Amino acid sequence: MAKIIVDDVEVEVPAEYTLLQACEAAGAEVPRFCFHERLSIAGNCRMCLVEVQGGPPKPTASCAMSVRDLRPGPNGEPPVVLTRSPMVKKAREGVMEFLLINHPLDCPICDQGGECDLQDQAMAYGVDSSRYAENKRAVENKNIGPLVRTSMNRCIHCTRCVRFVTEVAGVPDLGAIGRGEDMEITTYLEEAMSSELQGNVIDLCPVGALTSKPYMFKARPWELLKTETVDVMDALGSAIRVDARGREVMRVMPRVNEAINEEWISDKTRFIWDGLKTQRLDQPYVRENGRLRPASWQQAFAAIAAKVHASAPEKIGAIVGDLAAVEESFALKSLMQRLGTLNIDGRQDGTALHPLLGRASYVFNSTIAGIHEADAILLIGTNPRREAAVLNARIRERWRTGSLKVGVIGEQVDLTYTHDYLGAGPETLAAIADGTHSFAEVLKNAQKPLIIIGQGALTRADGLGILSLAAKTAMTVGAVTDGWNGFSVLHTAASRVGSLDLGLVPGEGCLDTHAMVHGGVDVLFLLGADEVKVADGPFVVYIGTHGDQGAHRADVILPGAAYTEKSGIYVNTEGRVQIANRAVFPPGQAREDWAIIRALSDALGHRLPFDNIAQLRQSLFVSHPHLARIDAVEGADPTAIERLALLGGDIEKTAFSSPITDFYLTNPIARASAIMAECSALALGVTRQAAE
Repeated sequence: MAKIIVDDVEVEVPAEYTLLQACEAAGAEVPRFCFHERLSIAGNCRMCLVEVQGGPPKPTASCAMSVRDLRPGPNGEPPVVLTRSPMVKKAREGVMEFLLINHPLDCPICDQGGECDLQDQAMAYGVDSSRYAENKRAVENKNIGPLVRTSMNRCIHCTRCVRFVTEVAGVPDLGAIGRGEDMEITTYLEEAMSSELQGNVIDLCPVGALTSKPYMFKARPWELLKTETVDVMDALGSAIRVDARGREVMRVMPRVNEAINEEWISDKTRFIWDGLKTQRLDQPYVRENGRLRPASWQQAFAAIAAKVHASAPEKIGAIVGDLAAVEESFALKSLMQRLGTLNIDGRQDGTALHPLLGRASYVFNSTIAGIHEADAILLIGTNPRREAAVLNARIRERWRTGSLKVGVIGEQVDLTYTHDYLGAGPETLAAIADGTHSFAEVLKNAQKPLIIIGQGALTRADGLGILSLAAKTAMTVGAVTDGWNGFSVLHTAASRVGSLDLGLVPGEGCLDTHAMVHGGVDVLFLLGADEVKVADGPFVVYIGTHGDQGAHRADVILPGAAYTEKSGIYVNTEGRVQIANRAVFPPGQAREDWAIIRALSDALGHRLPFDNIAQLRQSLFVSHPHLARIDAVEGADPTAIERLALLGGDIEKTAFSSPITDFYLTNPIARASAIMAECSALALGVTRQAAE
């Protein structure tokens, strides 16, 4: 630690801090455009100038000098830094004057207006006139894809976007060409950006040069109601902010959460919002004579009750989908129990995970932030770039610090970081478990090896055997020790860990998803389950939000609420309990899913013992106390992995493959989004071109 005096305030900060960080630790505000905490230092904009007493007789760029570079006073006094001296004030005014020489000053029509760093800092640190009267330069706008709109006349060459796509996203789509006033930020050949994280450059751009193309001219920031919630597009539970106007979601923005997503979100998370208002189910439907017709809630409930009462309990089943919150899953399980059936499954993808194997067998035990502690990683049957783009960026961030070896068993894909491709299937994993593969030594020599197993390995017929073999590998290489549990399962569905915590698996001798969808039941409830294809025969009751596959097959449709339209608990892949808050209300007659199930229980003659969300959660927390500990990761007993390793099982020789073939179209909301459809078509074209 080093002492430094900033504007008469003495603070003690780490020696590796930049002067900018030290000044902020002392409570001083330092303007900046190019500096960003998570990117390399460029020193381009010179807006962060400060005065160092006893230093050079000119202002110093505080982002590019560290505290350890300062010299003490003549008698050993701490170095003195001034952020409000006349020298600093004059220097900042001059820098701002230079920045605005070529800026078009089109604030009234700029989408960044009202939340623009240049606008704010020009007011705070600039002057009210300019001495320059020359013609402004003009730069042609670039078409870099369907997500990011360019207005390059506004660009101030801070290079934040270039550093982000190169360092964080790992897909160097953007760069600079030319020199001086001819310098331009471009994709070189003006091709579309291909990163799944490209939308983050919109947040990073301190001016209006890069803005959201789908959000263009939709709303102003002061018109929007901002709601802090969590994302459900993957199993990470990234922290997001939903901005809405009236009953309509206008955009989705990231929030900072160091434990999960830092401050990045994937493009699917950011641009999914148009799918929330298209193809929506806004009233009940009942199928008559082969066709669905609008109906009242009472008519829909009566049709369901008639079928349920005519069926034996063992012929009734339920499947919970990927976007369901814990509350409605708990309510559905309670209803099924009252109907006398245990034919319920929260694993519509058919994964081999089961709560009886122990919680440590189905969560990301190392935690997401724990990736930064790992010094060797083995990826089994997963493509994290498709399945969890933000988690993949965290692996890349750890890789960039050096001394990290990554091995991959499964598909040969571009993960944005170098890795050793070990093999395609279980035989390679078996060799590592036996210690006969060279990568086994890499894992054994690591202090904190991390084994990440994906759903591409677990949704197969031999999924349980693969899970056991992965656990054996973890035990063999020392990935499970005191203070470190490196056996981690990466999920693809936001609801999966919550469903397993609730025990949404078939009872002994009861039917799983595969058996139910192939005619094993007479009445089948689908709670947002759109990734299964139900055979002809069962009477299907679909509770969901969109006219997707589940609704097409349904005999009765009960319109539910999307994740932005309800308050619900979600448990992410690491077992962290989080609450999603309601930003808008559901459309038309749609209702929150738990309320639909509660009302349906009355019609079925098995009334559930709660009338509001508070009473439901009270019952939930009595049965599952850990779900009451919001934003906490409940530690899982690692002995479950030892037992799992001894379980064994038959294993096939088929190669692993990721369950996600199209990153942009993984759920009903995404498939209803025109933005995601355009991104999918573009990505498919790029893939075909690369294959050719």
